[in-house]
Amino acid sequence: MSVTDATPRSAPAPAGPAPAIGAWRARPRRVAGWGHAAWSRARVVRAHSADEVATVLAAGRERGGVIARGAGRSYGDAAQNAGGIVLDMTGLDRILAVDAARRRVRVQAGVTYAALLAELVPRGLMVPVIPGTRHVTLGGAVASDVHGKNHEHDGTIGRHLTGLVLCTPAGGRRELAADEPADRELLLATLGGMGLTGVVLEATIAVEPLRAPWWALDTDRTDSLDETMALMARDEGHRFSVAWLDLLGRGRSLGRAVLTRSNDWEQGHPIAPDLPAPDLARLPDGARWSVPRGFPGSVLQAPLIAAFNGLRWRRFPRRERGRPVPLPPHFFPLDGFGEWNRLYGARGLLQYQFVVPDGAADTLVRAVELLRAHRVPSFLAVLKRFGEESDAPLSFPMAGWTLALDLPAWATGLRPALDRLDELVSAAVGRVYLTKDLRVRRDLLDAMYPQLDRFRRQRELADPDGVLRSDLGARLGLCRSAA
Repeated sequence: MSVTDATPRSAPAPAGPAPAIGAWRARPRRVAGWGHAAWSRARVVRAHSADEVATVLAAGRERGGVIARGAGRSYGDAAQNAGGIVLDMTGLDRILAVDAARRRVRVQAGVTYAALLAELVPRGLMVPVIPGTRHVTLGGAVASDVHGKNHEHDGTIGRHLTGLVLCTPAGGRRELAADEPADRELLLATLGGMGLTGVVLEATIAVEPLRAPWWALDTDRTDSLDETMALMARDEGHRFSVAWLDLLGRGRSLGRAVLTRSNDWEQGHPIAPDLPAPDLARLPDGARWSVPRGFPGSVLQAPLIAAFNGLRWRRFPRRERGRPVPLPPHFFPLDGFGEWNRLYGARGLLQYQFVVPDGAADTLVRAVELLRAHRVPSFLAVLKRFGEESDAPLSFPMAGWTLALDLPAWATGLRPALDRLDELVSAAVGRVYLTKDLRVRRDLLDAMYPQLDRFRRQRELADPDGVLRSDLGARLGLCRSAA
């Protein structure tokens, strides 16, 4: 890669021997995903170089296997490995090169979106696909093939990936190019492959110009789910679109929403003179409040949240056009609340996200009715549109509708309701998002991901001895269980 302007801000990786040896002898510690709803014990090893990653993979054959972990923002058990090794990749956190002329950036796997945006935005550059939190690492984004509010137009992060450096148990360090046919199948299997084809070391991503770190936001407050979906299905030229749904409303209010749609700020669009510049220096952090440890999750009862939802719904205008919104609150509204997952208490939360094709949109209504029938409250529900699916066998998005539900793990009737919802989604030829999954039934996975055999073939080639293991992989039969 020809670098015309490369000034990494992150400090160089520490020199010296791998810190892993002592960690292997240490007692296992408890590890969980962001939802804090399922814990397992593993030895956590932090790597600071590609050589250390290779060393850990070699040792993992005799120590219960290895799974890589980034910032720990996957909701479920994808980055857990009971009885084995969890490889903490946050020590590989350097931005290696920014090529402004060719609009390429090369980063190590442990770089977060927060750090990358803090580097790119002052240069007038932007990552085309951004998830709902800035604290996701780029390695984790690749392993989940993340999407954003603009999937209908821009696809997943995999569409913008031009190269990948992977460390596999069978082949060691491998440089994969997106336009190289010999690399294509392994690269595709890695996108959404949940870390089970190899450990991502580096990623090269195509970036785009950013004219101004503002977005022109259109808001509509709707009275029903049908009205929301009708507005979202109507193409009005918006690049970004998302709807917050109130699933605790009564009667006709059930499914009312606040729909926000936006576009990049157009070049030459006037910004009011008194409009302050976004505080880009706060991008790496951004939290204004933090939920304390030990917060009693029992406080979050359905009547209280229903009242809050009503107030929140009324706070938005019925119809507003062109309001300028800066980058942080536009993409990362929840990042203003540090450790917000603690709101659900010690038993945590499950986030259940599924997608169904356009022809099965009625599944959304049936899902809402099912949760209501089982008395399972959804405290946060987000609806988006997806565009065409990628060719990656485990990539989640497909053309249609996706609904993400935050559900308290302690809710009575939760597991039976989700078991039934799995069946509804599978029957509709939809799928659940593995990055957020904690309990989907193994027997439905092949129906949800019909190209699963392609993934398994690449995994067998990259890891014939079954070194790469995770709680999710073992639960769903995507990898070998520990002996």
